[in-house]
Amino acid sequence: MPVSAATTPPANAVHNVIIRNLVFRNANDDSINVQMFSHHVWIDHNDLSAGKDGLIDIKRGSSYVTVSWNHTHHHTKNMLLGHDDGNAAQDTGYLKVTYHHNFFDRTPQRNPRTRFGNPVHVFNNYYVANSDTGVACQNKSGCWVEGNYFENVEEPMTNSYAGPKGSIVERDNVYVNSGKPVVGGSVEDPRGYYAYALDTPANVKALVTQGAGTGKI
Repeated sequence: MPVSAATTPPANAVHNVIIRNLVFRNANDDSINVQMFSHHVWIDHNDLSAGKDGLIDIKRGSSYVTVSWNHTHHHTKNMLLGHDDGNAAQDTGYLKVTYHHNFFDRTPQRNPRTRFGNPVHVFNNYYVANSDTGVACQNKSGCWVEGNYFENVEEPMTNSYAGPKGSIVERDNVYVNSGKPVVGGSVEDPRGYYAYALDTPANVKALVTQGAGTGKI
């Protein structure tokens, strides 16, 4: 997502960073933590599990981050976007993040859990056996959720997980032995930021299980 003049980060923010093809295990805190107005960060083709806190957390005014083709597993608090309900002053207008082609492999919650970001674009991910929730979009965040494959997911997506509500636009997702999505509200269309090609949702399970994680670039 290109930076607009209205949301130009401070000059000392970290930017143009690629985190790719790495294995993260047993972190003492977050495995990957993007914060303090960092922008244009690409987190791609990593394998993450068994951290003490989040596997991939993005917060404190960061924006224009892409999280793609990662395999997350053996972990509960998976991915957080926006760390606190009281951080509106720092986060409003930021936290514009894309999650695509990730393998959310039996990660119970935060797949991701979001605050304030709009749009948060969640497309072509494979969710399996997430025992709590898939996408949890709350507190003024707006999630555009499309073309994902949900299998054995109790609550694939919700805009009322905890605290103030967010908004979700839901399109063309596959639900196999999964609950009903809880959606509503309006979300910025991500096509206003970039062009993208959507894979056929029915093919996402095979594409992501074969392609997500390390050594598959």
